[in-house]
Amino acid sequence: MARFAIVVEYVGTNYAGSQIQPDRITIQSELEKALSTLILGGKNPPRIKSIFSGRTDAGVHSKGQVVHFDSEKPIVASRFLNSINGLLPEDISVKSIQQVDDNFHAQLSARYRVYQYKIVNRAIRSVWDAHSLLVREPLDLERMNRSLSYLIGEHDFTSFKSAKATSPAKDCIVYKAECTKNGDFITIEIAANRFLYNMVRSIVGTLLMIEHNKFEPELMKQVLESKDRRLAGPTISPDGLTLIEVGYQPYQNS
Repeated sequence: MARFAIVVEYVGTNYAGSQIQPDRITIQSELEKALSTLILGGKNPPRIKSIFSGRTDAGVHSKGQVVHFDSEKPIVASRFLNSINGLLPEDISVKSIQQVDDNFHAQLSARYRVYQYKIVNRAIRSVWDAHSLLVREPLDLERMNRSLSYLIGEHDFTSFKSAKATSPAKDCIVYKAECTKNGDFITIEIAANRFLYNMVRSIVGTLLMIEHNKFEPELMKQVLESKDRRLAGPTISPDGLTLIEVGYQPYQNS
């Protein structure tokens, strides 16, 4: 039995999240179906179980989701990539594979994750704005970065955690939280050791609440320290959110 790690890209629009769910189409259900067909063959092969680095919500995308699985059959990387991508839907692809140690775990071995949220900041929408949130009111990049700076470090992020979350986890270490602009597009990038359910979407919702209402950026600090989800902004659309990278070494800010 050998263990393999793959990096999976997907557009999450048509899926009920990454994690497998009864009677719903998810990234994991499609990936495991393709893996089982490719590696085990037959009409109804046993399911090959996959472990994701973490779950992404319905509608969230990925450029760097890491997944591991075990196989008794040998795998040739070049053949595997062509074959698995031929079996997967067009909005899911595997971009790399490597054999890893048996003690590697896609979720438990991860040291950090990086998410990006895309905003297009202009008055008129465009057909090329897919997977970005259209914000028509002008946004102040300097103010936004001041707001985000209060998130850096180790904190209790209860204020940005969904009330529907089942995990008791509340503490995260944020290594980076900043936004950049390229033309009309603003990219908010947050790197942390882990993320709570809806955390990034709630942070961005709070950031936009501060900007729309012209509150002082220090309000982000007050919301964070309150540990009260009711004081934070709304949980905004998942369509602008993408998992960019999962790292297995200590995070280094580029």
